[in-house]
Amino acid sequence: MAMGVHSHKRGRNAKRAPMAEINVTPLVDVMLVLLIIFMVTAPLLTAGVPVDLPDSRANALPQDEEPLNVSIAGDGTIYVGESAVPQGDLGAALATASEGVACSEREVVLRADKTLDYGRVMGVMGELNLMGCNSISLVTNSSSDSI
Repeated sequence: MAMGVHSHKRGRNAKRAPMAEINVTPLVDVMLVLLIIFMVTAPLLTAGVPVDLPDSRANALPQDEEPLNVSIAGDGTIYVGESAVPQGDLGAALATASEGVACSEREVVLRADKTLDYGRVMGVMGELNLMGCNSISLVTNSSSDSI
């Protein structure tokens, strides 16, 4: 019982003093479950477009500011952030997503499905280069296997 009433005297006129005990075990249990839920779901919130990334042994690069995310899904659809871009409108979508910051001053993170043709990925990288995006990072899954 979390709170009870104790009495030192017996009978009708005995004064009852409240016992101030709080059981913190259920609180700790709930907090640990919430912590586990957040630890599991947090990595899933970083990328909105599901892409099957290739594996690589390269180390992650440090990031100072939020990069501009460009993704190419397995069917060849290009996404800027989480919104799909119609064929040929990559430049307009990048201008809208970069919020007035020139593409040459902002890092672009390119995520491409590993089942895509190499030429499709290089075509998108060429379009990004034509728009002035010269700092392009390719995202991969980490892997300990050697090539």
